[in-house]
Amino acid sequence: MIPVATPVIDEEEIEEVVKVLRSGFIAQGSRVAEFEEKFASYTGTEYAVATSSGTTALHLALLAAGVGKGDEVITTPFSFAATANAALYVGAEPVFADIDPLTYNIDPEGIEELITPRTRAIIPVHLYGQPADMDPIMDIASEHDLMVIEDAAQAHGAEYRGRKVGSMGDAACFSFYPTKNITTGEGGIITTDNEEIAEMASVLRAHGETERYRHTYLGYNFRMTDIAAAIGIAQLAKLDEFNRRRAENAAYLTENLRDIDGLETPFVADGVGHVFHQYTLRVPDVRDELMEFLNGEGVGTGIHYPMPIYMQELYRRLGFKAECPVSERAASEVLSIPVHPALTSDDLEMITGTIRAFFER
Repeated sequence: MIPVATPVIDEEEIEEVVKVLRSGFIAQGSRVAEFEEKFASYTGTEYAVATSSGTTALHLALLAAGVGKGDEVITTPFSFAATANAALYVGAEPVFADIDPLTYNIDPEGIEELITPRTRAIIPVHLYGQPADMDPIMDIASEHDLMVIEDAAQAHGAEYRGRKVGSMGDAACFSFYPTKNITTGEGGIITTDNEEIAEMASVLRAHGETERYRHTYLGYNFRMTDIAAAIGIAQLAKLDEFNRRRAENAAYLTENLRDIDGLETPFVADGVGHVFHQYTLRVPDVRDELMEFLNGEGVGTGIHYPMPIYMQELYRRLGFKAECPVSERAASEVLSIPVHPALTSDDLEMITGTIRAFFER
């Protein structure tokens, strides 16, 4: 089976982990600080705060930005549930704006009509590795005095009009889960130019301590370990090469699939650097049949995502409703196929040949 996603771990990462284990210090320490410094430099931000996951990064970013009970957070329903869950964690209410039908990212035109006196923040998601349309989002936020927290969990290294994702909002959150463009096993990070957000996130991730055993705030144990950071440092040095290979694989897939009737290859907006965390086809009529066929022939697939967040059982039980027909249609038609940097030329040929075989039956 060709997996739809797989981490690329070499001897370098293993050796770095061994060094940490032999050092005797494996909790948050010097390697975490080094990873934070290097990741901030990579994204072009002043600060980075490493966390235990991308989800805890979102949670802390909202808390550090002052979002809390009674506030509203506008975001996309077409994302992993963690994006909206983070708003619930802090007592806020997620409000869902529909998506652009081509990029699958939040549609800026749908944001403004949802703003109320309770709106405090916008969380755009850079879905599949393609940046959201940030300039109009930032303009809306500025006009209404709102915070912007980028969910960049799938977009390490992506660029929007010459700027790295993670450097445009008031803060941004990345994930280092094993399927992401780089991994630390589990882990996340907040990037920001706002010193107050960085300092508060740093305090809250470690039990709210402002000094050792002085708990000024209700904090959490959301720290990254030096083991995870050591993997991250090695992975970060390879990120651009990983992304280059993803882009090459995506170009091959598009070139060899674009002429098939009944299938749409990914759209890439002008002025962006897409890093193809996922290569997601649109199959309007036979998505599920194609998925079953590919899986039976040894090609892994994924549906990202099978339903908008507000249709999930949790959100229905909590009474959430939204009108996002573009998201609902996309959920019934999208299908991700392998694009990761571990693919060989034989893998790519097999993937495209198998898809062609399905449509030529």
